[in-house]
This record gives sequence, structure tokens and C-alpha cells, in this order.
Amino acid sequence: MIAHNVPTALKRLALPAEMTTARPKRLRFLVFNEPGRLVHHARKLALRLATSAQRIVDWLEAASLLPIRA
Repeated sequence: MIAHNVPTALKRLALPAEMTTARPKRLRFLVFNEPGRLVHHARKLALRLATSAQRIVDWLEAASLLPIRA
């Protein structure tokens, strides 16, 4: 059930309206499979993503809409 509920909640709560009908394969290629590299520099760990700045802003906005409980 989790494999169904998580993408459904993600589509309804955080992603733009045009993504509500996206199938899991499309979500995997658009959201989850983004190339990046973890870099250690000056005692800090950074994630370098190979994408545009606008796409990163869109991800951060989507993440802020998710009700994450710690």
C-alpha cells in the first residue's frame, strides 16, 4: 500500500496540477532520477545537481508543501 500511497500523496499535495495524472514511471524520470554528486569541500558536504536553478526552486517549493513530521 505504501508504494501506491506515497506517490499519490506527493502528486496531490506538492506537485503542480499538470502532474496529477502522471504515472509512476513519469514521476521517476522527472523527479526521482536527477543526476547529482556529493562533494566534500572545506569540511562541508554539498550536493551538486545537474539541473537548472528553476527546477531546484520548484523542488524546494514542493517540499515545503509536504506535511513532514519528525
